[in-house]
Amino acid sequence: MPQTYPNVFDMLEELQPIDPVYCVYPHVYRETAQEFIDGFPGRVLYAIKANNHPQVLRALFDGGIRHVDCASLQEIREVHAVDDTATCYFMNPVRLRDAARRAQQDFGVRHFVIDHAAGLELLLREVDASRSVIFVRLAVHHDSAMVDLSSKYGATADDTLALLQAVADSGAEPALAFNVGSHVMSPAAYVHAIETAIAVLERLPFKLRLIDIGGGYAKSYPGFEAPPIRDYLKAIEDAARFSLADNGELLAEPGRALAAPGLSAVVEVLLRKDNRLYINDGLYGAFWELRYDAHDRYACRAIRDGRVLGGATTEFELLGPTCDSDDKMRGRIALPRDIAVGDYIEFGAIGAYSLSGRSDFNGFYSDIVVDITDIAERPPG
Repeated sequence: MPQTYPNVFDMLEELQPIDPVYCVYPHVYRETAQEFIDGFPGRVLYAIKANNHPQVLRALFDGGIRHVDCASLQEIREVHAVDDTATCYFMNPVRLRDAARRAQQDFGVRHFVIDHAAGLELLLREVDASRSVIFVRLAVHHDSAMVDLSSKYGATADDTLALLQAVADSGAEPALAFNVGSHVMSPAAYVHAIETAIAVLERLPFKLRLIDIGGGYAKSYPGFEAPPIRDYLKAIEDAARFSLADNGELLAEPGRALAAPGLSAVVEVLLRKDNRLYINDGLYGAFWELRYDAHDRYACRAIRDGRVLGGATTEFELLGPTCDSDDKMRGRIALPRDIAVGDYIEFGAIGAYSLSGRSDFNGFYSDIVVDITDIAERPPG
Protein backbone atom coordinates (compact mmCIF):
# COMPACT_ATOMS: atom_id res chain seq x y z
CA MET A 1 0.00 0.00 0.00
CA PRO A 2 1.24 3.52 -0.75
CA GLN A 3 2.18 5.93 1.98
CA THR A 4 -0.69 8.36 2.53
CA TYR A 5 -0.86 11.84 4.02
CA PRO A 6 -3.75 14.29 4.27
CA ASN A 7 -1.61 17.05 2.75
CA VAL A 8 1.89 17.93 1.59
CA PHE A 9 2.73 19.75 4.83
CA ASP A 10 2.17 16.63 6.92
CA MET A 11 4.24 14.62 4.46
CA LEU A 12 7.17 17.05 4.73
CA GLU A 13 6.97 17.15 8.52
CA GLU A 14 7.14 13.35 8.80
CA LEU A 15 9.57 12.48 6.00
CA GLN A 16 11.78 15.60 5.89
CA PRO A 17 12.80 14.18 2.50
CA ILE A 18 16.23 14.53 0.97
CA ASP A 19 15.05 13.11 -2.36
CA PRO A 20 12.17 14.46 -4.46
CA VAL A 21 8.71 13.27 -3.46
CA TYR A 22 5.96 12.73 -6.02
CA CYS A 23 2.47 13.32 -4.67
CA VAL A 24 -0.53 11.59 -6.22
CA TYR A 25 -3.86 13.29 -5.58
CA PRO A 26 -6.26 10.36 -6.24
CA HIS A 27 -9.41 12.49 -6.01
CA VAL A 28 -8.09 14.82 -8.71
CA TYR A 29 -7.39 11.87 -10.99
CA ARG A 30 -10.86 10.46 -10.38
CA GLU A 31 -12.46 13.80 -11.25
CA THR A 32 -10.29 14.19 -14.36
CA ALA A 33 -11.14 10.71 -15.62
CA GLN A 34 -14.85 11.23 -15.06
CA GLU A 35 -14.82 14.55 -16.91
CA PHE A 36 -13.30 12.97 -20.01
CA ILE A 37 -15.55 9.91 -19.88
CA ASP A 38 -18.65 12.08 -19.53
CA GLY A 39 -17.59 14.40 -22.36
CA PHE A 40 -16.25 12.03 -24.99
CA PRO A 41 -18.84 10.38 -27.23
CA GLY A 42 -17.34 6.91 -27.11
CA ARG A 43 -14.74 4.67 -25.46
CA VAL A 44 -11.85 6.27 -23.54
CA LEU A 45 -8.43 4.57 -23.65
CA TYR A 46 -5.79 5.93 -21.29
CA ALA A 47 -2.42 6.27 -23.08
CA ILE A 48 -0.26 4.74 -20.38
CA LYS A 49 2.97 6.14 -21.83
CA ALA A 50 2.04 9.48 -20.23
CA ASN A 51 2.36 8.03 -16.72
CA ASN A 52 2.59 4.33 -15.93
CA HIS A 53 2.96 4.53 -12.16
CA PRO A 54 0.69 2.01 -10.38
CA GLN A 55 -0.78 4.64 -8.05
CA VAL A 56 -1.77 6.81 -11.02
CA LEU A 57 -3.27 3.82 -12.84
CA ARG A 58 -5.23 2.84 -9.76
CA ALA A 59 -6.65 6.33 -9.35
CA LEU A 60 -7.70 6.53 -13.00
CA PHE A 61 -9.31 3.09 -12.80
CA ASP A 62 -11.19 4.25 -9.72
CA GLY A 63 -12.39 7.18 -11.85
CA GLY A 64 -13.93 4.84 -14.41
CA ILE A 65 -11.16 4.22 -16.95
CA ARG A 66 -11.40 0.60 -18.10
CA HIS A 67 -9.40 0.64 -21.35
CA VAL A 68 -5.66 1.31 -21.80
CA ASP A 69 -3.60 2.17 -24.88
CA CYS A 70 -0.28 0.30 -24.59
CA ALA A 71 2.83 0.37 -26.77
CA SER A 72 4.65 -2.67 -25.41
CA LEU A 73 4.19 -5.99 -23.70
CA GLN A 74 5.72 -4.51 -20.55
CA GLU A 75 3.05 -1.81 -20.39
CA ILE A 76 0.39 -4.51 -20.73
CA ARG A 77 1.98 -6.36 -17.81
CA GLU A 78 1.95 -3.15 -15.75
CA VAL A 79 -1.76 -2.66 -16.36
CA HIS A 80 -2.61 -6.23 -15.39
CA ALA A 81 -0.51 -5.99 -12.25
CA VAL A 82 -2.82 -3.20 -11.07
CA ASP A 83 -6.14 -4.48 -12.45
CA ASP A 84 -6.38 -7.61 -14.59
CA THR A 85 -9.94 -6.74 -15.62
CA ALA A 86 -8.82 -3.65 -17.58
CA THR A 87 -8.75 -4.06 -21.36
CA CYS A 88 -5.41 -3.43 -23.06
CA TYR A 89 -4.96 -2.33 -26.67
CA PHE A 90 -1.57 -2.97 -28.32
CA MET A 91 -1.52 0.24 -30.35
CA ASN A 92 2.08 0.40 -31.60
CA PRO A 93 2.62 -0.41 -35.30
CA VAL A 94 6.10 -1.78 -34.48
CA ARG A 95 6.47 -4.46 -31.81
CA LEU A 96 9.22 -6.66 -30.46
CA ARG A 97 9.29 -10.10 -32.01
CA ASP A 98 6.72 -12.43 -30.41
CA ALA A 99 5.18 -9.63 -28.33
CA ALA A 100 1.83 -9.70 -30.14
CA ARG A 101 1.51 -13.46 -29.71
CA ARG A 102 2.27 -13.27 -26.02
CA ALA A 103 -0.08 -10.32 -25.55
CA GLN A 104 -2.93 -12.28 -27.07
CA GLN A 105 -2.17 -15.62 -25.44
CA ASP A 106 -1.15 -14.41 -21.98
CA PHE A 107 -3.35 -11.34 -21.57
CA GLY A 108 -6.24 -11.79 -24.00
CA VAL A 109 -5.34 -8.73 -26.09
CA ARG A 110 -7.49 -8.45 -29.21
CA HIS A 111 -6.74 -4.97 -30.55
CA PHE A 112 -3.62 -4.23 -32.61
CA VAL A 113 -2.54 -1.60 -35.14
CA ILE A 114 -0.53 -1.60 -38.37
CA ASP A 115 0.31 1.01 -40.99
CA HIS A 116 2.02 -1.03 -43.73
CA ALA A 117 1.54 -4.31 -45.57
CA ALA A 118 4.81 -5.62 -44.13
CA GLY A 119 3.55 -4.89 -40.63
CA LEU A 120 0.30 -6.72 -41.30
CA GLU A 121 2.19 -9.78 -42.51
CA LEU A 122 4.34 -9.84 -39.37
CA LEU A 123 1.33 -9.41 -37.09
CA LEU A 124 -0.65 -12.20 -38.75
CA ARG A 125 2.24 -14.60 -38.10
CA GLU A 126 1.76 -14.12 -34.36
CA VAL A 127 -1.94 -13.64 -33.67
CA ASP A 128 -5.17 -15.48 -34.34
CA ALA A 129 -6.83 -13.21 -36.90
CA SER A 130 -10.29 -14.52 -36.04
CA ARG A 131 -9.85 -13.17 -32.49
CA SER A 132 -8.30 -9.86 -33.51
CA VAL A 133 -9.33 -6.31 -34.32
CA ILE A 134 -6.63 -4.73 -36.46
CA PHE A 135 -6.60 -0.95 -36.80
CA VAL A 136 -5.01 0.64 -39.84
CA ARG A 137 -3.34 3.91 -38.90
CA LEU A 138 -3.98 6.78 -41.31
CA ALA A 139 -1.40 9.58 -41.48
CA VAL A 140 -3.00 12.90 -40.49
CA HIS A 141 -1.29 16.08 -39.28
CA HIS A 142 -2.36 19.60 -38.38
CA ASP A 143 -0.17 22.68 -37.92
CA SER A 144 -1.59 23.35 -34.45
CA ALA A 145 0.08 20.18 -33.13
CA MET A 146 3.36 20.85 -31.33
CA VAL A 147 4.58 17.39 -32.35
CA ASP A 148 3.86 15.66 -35.67
CA LEU A 149 2.88 12.07 -34.88
CA SER A 150 2.45 11.10 -38.53
CA SER A 151 6.09 11.61 -39.50
CA LYS A 152 7.00 8.16 -38.17
CA TYR A 153 3.75 6.18 -38.43
CA GLY A 154 0.74 6.35 -40.69
CA ALA A 155 -0.37 5.24 -44.15
CA THR A 156 -1.56 7.37 -47.06
CA ALA A 157 -5.25 7.43 -47.86
CA ASP A 158 -4.84 4.98 -50.77
CA ASP A 159 -2.68 2.63 -48.74
CA THR A 160 -5.13 2.82 -45.86
CA LEU A 161 -7.94 1.62 -48.11
CA ALA A 162 -5.85 -1.27 -49.39
CA LEU A 163 -4.77 -2.24 -45.88
CA LEU A 164 -8.31 -2.18 -44.53
CA GLN A 165 -9.33 -4.57 -47.30
CA ALA A 166 -6.33 -6.79 -46.57
CA VAL A 167 -7.25 -6.92 -42.88
CA ALA A 168 -10.81 -7.92 -43.76
CA ASP A 169 -9.50 -10.61 -46.14
CA SER A 170 -7.30 -12.01 -43.36
CA GLY A 171 -10.31 -12.84 -41.19
CA ALA A 172 -9.59 -10.11 -38.63
CA GLU A 173 -11.97 -7.23 -37.98
CA PRO A 174 -10.70 -4.06 -39.69
CA ALA A 175 -10.80 -0.71 -37.90
CA LEU A 176 -9.37 2.77 -38.51
CA ALA A 177 -7.03 4.84 -36.33
CA PHE A 178 -5.31 8.20 -36.68
CA ASN A 179 -3.45 10.61 -34.41
CA VAL A 180 -3.34 14.26 -35.36
CA GLY A 181 -0.35 15.06 -33.13
CA SER A 182 0.76 15.78 -29.59
CA HIS A 183 0.02 18.95 -27.63
CA VAL A 184 -2.61 19.89 -30.21
CA MET A 185 -3.42 23.53 -29.57
CA SER A 186 -6.65 23.85 -31.58
CA PRO A 187 -9.84 21.75 -31.55
CA ALA A 188 -10.02 22.45 -35.30
CA ALA A 189 -7.23 19.91 -35.74
CA TYR A 190 -9.61 17.10 -34.79
CA VAL A 191 -12.23 18.40 -37.20
CA HIS A 192 -9.59 18.32 -39.95
CA ALA A 193 -8.52 14.78 -39.02
CA ILE A 194 -12.08 13.52 -38.86
CA GLU A 195 -12.91 15.03 -42.25
CA THR A 196 -9.80 13.37 -43.71
CA ALA A 197 -10.86 10.03 -42.27
CA ILE A 198 -14.44 10.37 -43.51
CA ALA A 199 -13.13 11.00 -47.03
CA VAL A 200 -11.28 7.67 -46.81
CA LEU A 201 -14.22 5.76 -45.37
CA GLU A 202 -16.53 7.01 -48.12
CA ARG A 203 -14.37 5.06 -50.59
CA LEU A 204 -14.43 1.88 -48.53
CA PRO A 205 -16.89 -0.80 -49.77
CA PHE A 206 -17.87 -1.84 -46.23
CA LYS A 207 -18.51 -0.12 -42.92
CA LEU A 208 -16.24 -0.19 -39.89
CA ARG A 209 -17.34 -0.62 -36.32
CA LEU A 210 -14.45 1.15 -34.54
CA ILE A 211 -12.72 4.48 -35.25
CA ASP A 212 -9.84 5.55 -33.00
CA ILE A 213 -9.28 9.31 -33.17
CA GLY A 214 -6.13 9.21 -31.02
CA GLY A 215 -4.86 11.61 -28.38
CA GLY A 216 -2.93 14.86 -28.28
CA TYR A 217 -5.35 16.89 -26.14
CA ALA A 218 -3.32 19.81 -24.85
CA LYS A 219 -3.25 21.17 -21.32
CA SER A 220 -2.60 24.69 -20.08
CA TYR A 221 0.56 25.48 -18.14
CA PRO A 222 1.91 28.86 -16.96
CA GLY A 223 2.55 30.96 -20.07
CA PHE A 224 1.11 28.21 -22.27
CA GLU A 225 -2.64 28.55 -22.71
CA ALA A 226 -4.54 25.69 -24.32
CA PRO A 227 -8.31 25.44 -24.90
CA PRO A 228 -10.26 23.61 -22.18
CA ILE A 229 -10.84 19.91 -22.73
CA ARG A 230 -14.56 20.49 -23.22
CA ASP A 231 -13.81 22.49 -26.39
CA TYR A 232 -11.93 19.55 -27.92
CA LEU A 233 -14.66 17.10 -26.98
CA LYS A 234 -17.41 19.35 -28.36
CA ALA A 235 -15.57 19.78 -31.67
CA ILE A 236 -15.12 16.02 -31.95
CA GLU A 237 -18.75 15.30 -31.16
CA ASP A 238 -19.97 17.84 -33.75
CA ALA A 239 -17.60 16.62 -36.49
CA ALA A 240 -17.80 12.86 -35.94
CA ARG A 241 -20.50 12.04 -38.45
CA PHE A 242 -19.09 8.65 -39.35
CA SER A 243 -21.36 6.08 -40.92
CA LEU A 244 -20.41 3.07 -38.84
CA ALA A 245 -21.45 -0.55 -38.72
CA ASP A 246 -23.88 -1.79 -36.07
CA ASN A 247 -22.62 -1.17 -32.54
CA GLY A 248 -20.15 1.33 -33.97
CA GLU A 249 -18.07 3.32 -31.51
CA LEU A 250 -15.45 6.05 -31.39
CA LEU A 251 -12.27 5.60 -29.35
CA ALA A 252 -9.94 8.24 -27.91
CA GLU A 253 -6.44 7.88 -26.46
CA PRO A 254 -5.89 10.74 -23.98
CA GLY A 255 -2.57 10.65 -22.18
CA ARG A 256 -1.63 14.13 -20.98
CA ALA A 257 -5.26 15.13 -20.47
CA LEU A 258 -5.69 12.37 -17.89
CA ALA A 259 -2.17 12.11 -16.47
CA ALA A 260 -1.19 15.74 -15.92
CA PRO A 261 -3.56 17.21 -13.31
CA GLY A 262 -3.27 14.83 -10.37
CA LEU A 263 0.46 14.66 -9.61
CA SER A 264 2.92 17.10 -8.05
CA ALA A 265 6.66 17.00 -7.46
CA VAL A 266 8.03 18.30 -4.18
CA VAL A 267 11.71 19.25 -4.46
CA GLU A 268 14.27 20.80 -2.13
CA VAL A 269 16.46 23.84 -2.77
CA LEU A 270 20.08 22.65 -2.56
CA LEU A 271 21.97 25.82 -3.41
CA ARG A 272 21.20 29.43 -4.21
CA LYS A 273 23.45 31.60 -6.36
CA ASP A 274 21.76 34.98 -6.57
CA ASN A 275 18.74 34.28 -8.82
CA ARG A 276 19.77 30.73 -9.65
CA LEU A 277 18.28 27.88 -7.62
CA TYR A 278 19.73 24.38 -7.71
CA ILE A 279 17.13 21.77 -6.82
CA ASN A 280 17.21 17.99 -6.30
CA ASP A 281 15.28 17.13 -9.49
CA GLY A 282 15.72 18.22 -13.08
CA LEU A 283 15.67 17.39 -16.76
CA TYR A 284 16.97 13.88 -16.19
CA GLY A 285 14.22 13.32 -13.66
CA ALA A 286 10.57 14.34 -13.54
CA PHE A 287 11.18 17.56 -15.51
CA TRP A 288 12.55 15.86 -18.63
CA GLU A 289 9.65 16.99 -20.85
CA LEU A 290 10.73 20.62 -20.51
CA ARG A 291 13.59 20.04 -22.92
CA TYR A 292 11.08 20.03 -25.82
CA ASP A 293 9.33 22.96 -27.48
CA ALA A 294 6.00 23.56 -25.76
CA HIS A 295 5.44 24.67 -22.16
CA ASP A 296 8.58 25.59 -20.23
CA ARG A 297 7.47 25.51 -16.58
CA TYR A 298 4.89 24.28 -14.09
CA ALA A 299 2.78 26.11 -11.53
CA CYS A 300 4.42 25.98 -8.11
CA ARG A 301 4.47 27.14 -4.51
CA ALA A 302 7.35 27.48 -2.04
CA ILE A 303 7.06 25.85 1.38
CA ARG A 304 9.00 26.54 4.59
CA ASP A 305 8.33 25.17 8.07
CA GLY A 306 4.91 23.81 7.26
CA ARG A 307 3.50 26.88 5.52
CA VAL A 308 3.38 28.39 2.06
CA LEU A 309 6.11 31.00 1.74
CA GLY A 310 4.68 34.36 0.70
CA GLY A 311 5.94 37.86 0.14
CA ALA A 312 7.41 39.71 -2.80
CA THR A 313 8.64 37.52 -5.65
CA THR A 314 11.36 37.57 -8.24
CA GLU A 315 12.22 35.46 -11.28
CA PHE A 316 14.54 32.51 -10.70
CA GLU A 317 16.36 30.15 -13.01
CA LEU A 318 16.06 26.52 -11.89
CA LEU A 319 18.86 24.01 -12.35
CA GLY A 320 18.89 20.28 -11.68
CA PRO A 321 21.38 18.37 -9.51
CA THR A 322 23.42 16.58 -12.18
CA CYS A 323 26.82 17.58 -13.51
CA ASP A 324 25.34 18.23 -16.98
CA SER A 325 25.25 21.94 -17.85
CA ASP A 326 22.09 21.38 -19.91
CA ASP A 327 20.21 20.27 -16.78
CA LYS A 328 18.28 23.52 -16.40
CA MET A 329 14.73 24.68 -17.04
CA ARG A 330 14.01 26.89 -20.03
CA GLY A 331 11.44 29.01 -18.23
CA ARG A 332 12.05 31.28 -15.28
CA ILE A 333 9.90 30.84 -12.17
CA ALA A 334 8.46 33.54 -9.92
CA LEU A 335 9.27 32.61 -6.31
CA PRO A 336 9.57 34.51 -3.01
CA ARG A 337 12.68 36.68 -2.95
CA ASP A 338 13.90 35.20 0.32
CA ILE A 339 13.68 31.55 -0.74
CA ALA A 340 16.66 29.71 0.70
CA VAL A 341 18.50 26.41 0.92
CA GLY A 342 16.33 23.84 2.67
CA ASP A 343 13.04 25.29 1.45
CA TYR A 344 10.78 23.07 -0.64
CA ILE A 345 8.97 23.81 -3.89
CA GLU A 346 5.86 21.91 -4.97
CA PHE A 347 5.30 21.81 -8.74
CA GLY A 348 1.73 20.99 -9.75
CA ALA A 349 0.14 19.28 -12.74
CA ILE A 350 3.40 17.49 -13.53
CA GLY A 351 1.80 14.09 -14.02
CA ALA A 352 2.25 13.83 -17.79
CA TYR A 353 5.59 12.57 -19.12
CA SER A 354 7.40 12.85 -15.79
CA LEU A 355 7.56 9.59 -13.84
CA SER A 356 7.40 7.50 -17.01
CA GLY A 357 10.50 9.08 -18.55
CA ARG A 358 12.86 9.90 -15.67
CA SER A 359 16.28 8.31 -15.53
CA ASP A 360 18.94 7.60 -12.91
CA PHE A 361 21.63 9.63 -14.69
CA ASN A 362 24.47 10.58 -12.33
CA GLY A 363 22.80 8.49 -9.61
CA PHE A 364 19.99 10.97 -8.96
CA TYR A 365 16.70 9.11 -8.78
CA SER A 366 13.73 9.05 -6.44
CA ASP A 367 10.91 6.57 -6.28
CA ILE A 368 9.13 8.12 -3.30
CA VAL A 369 5.50 8.35 -4.41
CA VAL A 370 2.80 9.13 -1.84
CA ASP A 371 -0.95 9.70 -1.91
CA ILE A 372 -2.49 12.97 -0.71
CA THR A 373 -5.93 12.07 0.64
CA ASP A 374 -7.68 15.23 1.78
CA ILE A 375 -10.21 15.93 -1.00
CA ALA A 376 -9.91 19.66 -0.31
CA GLU A 377 -6.24 19.56 -1.35
CA ARG A 378 -5.18 20.38 -4.89
CA PRO A 379 -1.72 20.57 -6.46
CA PRO A 380 -0.58 24.03 -7.61
CA GLY A 381 -2.10 25.13 -10.88
